[in-house]
Amino acid sequence: MGGQQMNKPDIGFIGLGLMGSAMVQRLQDQGYGVTVTPNRSRPNIEAAVARGASEVATARHVAEASDVVMLCMDTSASVEARMRGPEGVIAGLRPGAVVVDFGTSLPASTRALGAEVAQADGFYLDAPLGRTPTHALEGQLNIMAAGDTTGYEKVKPVLDDLGENVFHLGDLGSGHTVKLINNFFGMTVANAMAEAFAMADVAGVPRQSVYDVMAAGPLHSGMMDFVKAYGVDGNPAMLAFAIKNAAKDVGYYDQMARDAGVASQMAPAALGALREAVDEGRGDDMVSQMIDHFAARFAAKPG
Repeated sequence: MGGQQMNKPDIGFIGLGLMGSAMVQRLQDQGYGVTVTPNRSRPNIEAAVARGASEVATARHVAEASDVVMLCMDTSASVEARMRGPEGVIAGLRPGAVVVDFGTSLPASTRALGAEVAQADGFYLDAPLGRTPTHALEGQLNIMAAGDTTGYEKVKPVLDDLGENVFHLGDLGSGHTVKLINNFFGMTVANAMAEAFAMADVAGVPRQSVYDVMAAGPLHSGMMDFVKAYGVDGNPAMLAFAIKNAAKDVGYYDQMARDAGVASQMAPAALGALREAVDEGRGDDMVSQMIDHFAARFAAKPG
């Protein structure tokens, strides 16, 4: 289905959310035949079909039609549900096909799925993403790939059409490991900065003054500026990452640590704040708006 153009591999794509639909549009712009299956985003499926994609009923049918199957899902559980079972990707996998998980998943889940794909004579890669859907449309993503070198080399030309910076980080699961470490650090910094602005309010110091002093020294960072964009300038969109997604990623980092037999000391602070904010109904707010969570908490004067 979809047909190959200029010897390009047939692509199957599952998970056409904001990022996935942008990636599909980029692939179509680059001349790839794409097969899709419904998940949650019906309008995005219809837009892809209008551009020439083939729609099929199940993940198994996607795999049967594809040399490369790409998933851009929200959780490890979602990936596992689409990979396994009689209607899953593995059931329909072509010999030698490559499966790529672009989401942020648990490394242990990734490695387990990789073994099952290998049993089906395929290759499994984890390849979490950096940057935004806008970058995806332009082929400017950062892609943190890992897994079997043969599988990686097979799909590298496609990854190069999607990303500006494509890394191969080693054994399967390494991409998700690095992404979780990256997001743990980023979300911990973001929460610390959000609390700093809320504490400035409590102490009667202007947020702008706190930012000016901190930004003049080695603490200055892009993440600081993203949080300042909301805390001082009122623009939450500079850090377009929802609190609920941050809670999921830091939770996965914490789980990854426990899977490795250790316990993170730092993660519980950020994770506790993020989960508390979700429980307050702030899950769809952007991470920079954690300032409001900390401000409300301070106003309640918890002991």
